[in-house]
Amino acid sequence: MYVSFDQLPPEARIWIYQANRPLTDTELARVQPALAQFATAWTSHGRTLHASAAILHHQFLVIGLDEAVADASGCSIDASVRFVRDLEAALGVELLEKSRLAFLVDGEVRLLDRRELRTAVAEGQLRPDTLYFDNTIARHAQLAQAWPAPAAETWLARYFAGK
Repeated sequence: MYVSFDQLPPEARIWIYQANRPLTDTELARVQPALAQFATAWTSHGRTLHASAAILHHQFLVIGLDEAVADASGCSIDASVRFVRDLEAALGVELLEKSRLAFLVDGEVRLLDRRELRTAVAEGQLRPDTLYFDNTIARHAQLAQAWPAPAAETWLARYFAGK
């Protein structure tokens, strides 16, 4: 069952998929019906899931699930990954690739290859207060509270130790 994304409870489980480029307004308009259709049809062992999906910051697909109603099963998780792969193909973007980190710099999402992180910190391109999109967060409430968050307040803190 589709639930409006902003109506998901704070404890709703989320999965974040980061695109390798921003989506255009045209692409966003084209994908909205597919997001709602996926959330409406998503089930777990025949049980209807209370779910939603949204594109945030033109670059992040976020799927949300109210686990108080029903949990996702292995098969339903597989179905969500198939949906993400279908979106990748339809939009010509990468959503499952995890080697890039996303930062908010001057109001824009900027991607950095994970292998360049130490150099970017050493050269001052990234600072402790640089906003980082930690796509490992797992609860809907964290989106509003800590996404993006200052890099030094995330798992990246170790890169700024002693700075």
